[in-house]
Amino acid sequence: MTQSSVQGEGTLQRVRHADEASADAGRASAGSAPGTSPDTEPETRTEALDGGRRSRRAPRRGARVLRWTAGAVALLIVGTAGAGYLYYRHLNANIKEDHLNLGDSDVAAPTPNAAGQTPLNILLIGSDARDSEANQKLGGAKETFGTPPRADVQMLLHLSADRSNMSVISMPRDTLVQIPKCTDPDDGHVYEASDNRDMTNVSLSHGGPGCTVATWQELTGIHIDHFVMVDFAGVVSMADAIGGVPVCVDANIRSRDSQGHGSGLQLEEGTHPVKGEQALQWLRTRYGFGDGSDLQRAKAQHMYMNSLVRELRTNATLSSPNKLRKLAEEATRALTVDPGLNSVKKLYDLSNELRGVAPDRVTMTTMPNRYVGARVEPTEDAEQLFRLVREDIALDGKDKKKKKKTEQVSSDPAAPDAEIAVQVQNATRTDVLGPANGRATEVAGLLARQGFTGAVFDPLTPPAEKRTVVRFPSADLEGDAQAVARALKIPLSAVQRSTDVSGVTLVVGADWREGTTYKVPARSDKLPDTADALNGADDEACMHVNPGFTW
Repeated sequence: MTQSSVQGEGTLQRVRHADEASADAGRASAGSAPGTSPDTEPETRTEALDGGRRSRRAPRRGARVLRWTAGAVALLIVGTAGAGYLYYRHLNANIKEDHLNLGDSDVAAPTPNAAGQTPLNILLIGSDARDSEANQKLGGAKETFGTPPRADVQMLLHLSADRSNMSVISMPRDTLVQIPKCTDPDDGHVYEASDNRDMTNVSLSHGGPGCTVATWQELTGIHIDHFVMVDFAGVVSMADAIGGVPVCVDANIRSRDSQGHGSGLQLEEGTHPVKGEQALQWLRTRYGFGDGSDLQRAKAQHMYMNSLVRELRTNATLSSPNKLRKLAEEATRALTVDPGLNSVKKLYDLSNELRGVAPDRVTMTTMPNRYVGARVEPTEDAEQLFRLVREDIALDGKDKKKKKKTEQVSSDPAAPDAEIAVQVQNATRTDVLGPANGRATEVAGLLARQGFTGAVFDPLTPPAEKRTVVRFPSADLEGDAQAVARALKIPLSAVQRSTDVSGVTLVVGADWREGTTYKVPARSDKLPDTADALNGADDEACMHVNPGFTW
C-alpha cells in the first residue's frame, strides 16, 4: 500500500470517528446506522439544512446507484487525505433529510436469525415533480410544474440477513392501494386514510416520502428500515460522471407519438452507452417499449440498473480523483434520506453491507398485478412475493435449506379459558371485496362455545389483514394469546406481540372470510412467474421495441 493510501485510510477513520463524536458537526447519529441495529427505529432529527428550512419536497428518482456512490464518496475522502475531514463535512451538508414514517403505525422488525443478523429493507423513491429549473427542463409534462410531487418510481431493495443475496420489488406507479393516514411533519396537516383506493404515486404528496414508506408497509407487511430519493437532475449528473451505462434495444426506437407523448429517447438497434439526459430518457420511457405500459418502463429500469452496477464494478474512469469528486458532489446533492442514512459515514457503512452481493444473487422483480381499467392492482401472486421477502427467502431459489422452525410455546402460563378477555376484529376486507358482514361476531361465538366466554366483538374497523393473527400487548398475556390460537387451530407463528392492541385481540383476516374451521393457507417458497424476474448478472437482456415507434 502506498504512503498516500495509508494516510487516506487514516483520514477516513478519523473523519468517521469525528462524525460520531463531534457535537459541532451537528450530524450525530439519529437512530441505528446500517450494519448495527437496523431493527431499531431511528430517532427523528429536526435540524435545518442549508441554512434554513430543509428542502424535503425536491423531486427524486430512485436508482441502485446508492450502493456505488457511497463507495465512491468514501474513496474520494481517502484520496484527499489531510483535507478529507473538511470535505467530508461539506458532503454531509449536501445530503437532505426527511422523516422515515409518517403513518400512525409501524410494522414490527423481523426476528434476528441464529447468528443475530436481520435483513435490511430500503425503499427507493423517484418523483415526477418539476419544481426547479434543472428538473423542469428534464421533465415531461410542464403542467405539473409547482404541483405536489408524486412517486414516479418505487422500488424496495431487500438485503438478506446473511448478506448473501438481494431482492428488488418494483411497484408500478399506477397501482391502486389504500393510502394510510399520514401527518405532515412540517405543518402538522393530517392526510386522512383514503376511503377508496388511490394510485400509489399520490402517497408522496401526503406529507413526503414517509407516507410512501407507510403505504408500502401497510400493503406488504414488510418493515422498512430506510428510504432514499434521487432527483432527475441527479440521475443525469451521475450518469455523466461514470461515463455512461450500456443499454440494449432490439430495433431502432424513437419514443414520441403524433400527440407528443414519449420521453424523446432515440436509439439505433443494438447496445449503446447512454448518459446524461439520454440516460434519464431511458429511465422514463414507456411509449415505444412493448405495450407502452408502466410495466415496460419498470422492466427497462431493471435492465439499466443491472448494467449500471456491472459498469461501476469495472469502469476504470472512477479511478480518476476528479471523476470521483464529481460523482460524490452530484450524488450527495441529489439524495434525500431518512435520519438513519443522513451522513457520508452511514452511506459508507451501507455500501459495505451491499458490496458483497454478487450480481448473480441479485433478483429484480415487478409486483405481480392485473389491470383494473387503465390502472393495476396487486394479485394473489403479489402477496406470495411479499411473503418471501418478509420471511427473508431468496428469490433466486439458491438458499440453503433451512430447518423447519418448531413453534415456540410461551413460558407464560395461560389463564383459564373463561377468564381470558378477547377482542375479535373483522379485518376481512380485500382490495376487491368489502368486509364479510358479521364475521367478528361469528368467530367470537365460536370462541365462546369453546369456553372463551370473555370473547366479544370489537366494533372498531381495523385495517385489512391478509392473514388471521392473534395479537397481545405484553409478555404476561402471551400465554393467553397462544391459548386462543390453539383453540381455533391457528398456527402459533400467527401470534404476535403488538403495541397496537390493549389486550388479547383476534384479528380475523381475508384468509378466513367464512366457515367454522380455520385452514392454514398452503405455502410455496417459489417465486411466482408473474413477478417477471431479471437476474443481476444478465448482460444480454434487450428491450423489445413496439413497431409503431421504430424508424
